[in-house]
Amino acid sequence: MSQTNHTEIAIVGAGIVGLAHALAAAKQGFKVTVFERNFAAVGASIRNFGMVWPIGQPAGKLRDRALRSREIWLEIAERAGLYCDRSGSLLLAYRQDELNVLEEFIATNAPNDSIALLNADEVAGKSNAVNSDGLLGGLWSDTEMTVDPREAIQKLPAFLAHHYPIEFQFGKTVTAISHPNLQVGSELWTADRIFVCSGADMETLYPEIYAETGITKVKLQMMRTVPQPESWRLGPSLCAGLTLTHYASFAHCSTLDALKKRIELETPDFPKWGIHVMVSQNGLGELILGDSHEYGLNPDPFDRCEINDLVLDYLQKFAKFPSLAIAETWHGVYAKLSGKTEFIAQPTPNVVLVNALSGAGMTLSFGLAEENIATYL
Repeated sequence: MSQTNHTEIAIVGAGIVGLAHALAAAKQGFKVTVFERNFAAVGASIRNFGMVWPIGQPAGKLRDRALRSREIWLEIAERAGLYCDRSGSLLLAYRQDELNVLEEFIATNAPNDSIALLNADEVAGKSNAVNSDGLLGGLWSDTEMTVDPREAIQKLPAFLAHHYPIEFQFGKTVTAISHPNLQVGSELWTADRIFVCSGADMETLYPEIYAETGITKVKLQMMRTVPQPESWRLGPSLCAGLTLTHYASFAHCSTLDALKKRIELETPDFPKWGIHVMVSQNGLGELILGDSHEYGLNPDPFDRCEINDLVLDYLQKFAKFPSLAIAETWHGVYAKLSGKTEFIAQPTPNVVLVNALSGAGMTLSFGLAEENIATYL
């Protein structure tokens, strides 16, 4: 008869959502075991900008969650020796309808020292990467920062295992859950509480629940340049008018409709492929560029050169760099639940499913994990 292994908290999935829940539980003194079906996490958690982006979250609970996540990122990045650039961000306006949305955004947010509407000269003082031709102004926010997702997701497990009562079981697939039991390949485990923090595992472990949620998948295309020459640095992460149509923090602005209509009329390929363009920089000096959003339960495995060309063309309208030589292209896929920022359910007592952070995992996971651990433990 095979031996049964026990842990107090079992986490399924070692992406950013799983790591965040493992940390939050371990900080409360629980013994945690994380199961990851791959030998290293290779999903959406390593296929993004690495941006922690509170300005994209609407004021209130979600922005507070994002700011709490930022605090935790700063703490663990320093302790784990991870790249972390507190660069802030600039959202640039080149058309009057874009500036109108920024002005309304400032007017409808509570006075806040972390954000300001800058004129063109003030933007130039923040960044030498901004294209000043036709620039009307920009929204400055000092809360944004960038980590390197590939580095962070690779290094965090060893850091967490060293400093907290967290054990990692990589290359171990959880094939069945019936609390308190987890079948992990040929091994039987028991756990007091189980958190399923992987979309792929939720699909296979709870297919009926997954099918009923309304969760869809989003495919995004991204690029990475060669390291910029002579240690050139980007400074603040940059984006422009298209980004106003993407983030929920701007959704309340009445001026947004006119902007959306103009974009649809002039450049219909942007909404067709869900394109909004952003750029960040990692510690190696590489620029991370993207992205697009294609929705559906069965994403096309093949990338479209036309999408990357659209991204690069729009990028060069608002930013300039020493080198735009592309070293890598890739796509990521994440789960999204329309109208919600996450999916959380308890299919049975002591089992919690956490999914569909809708592309904001780097921004929201640590804060959400603390909330969930406080609620369910």
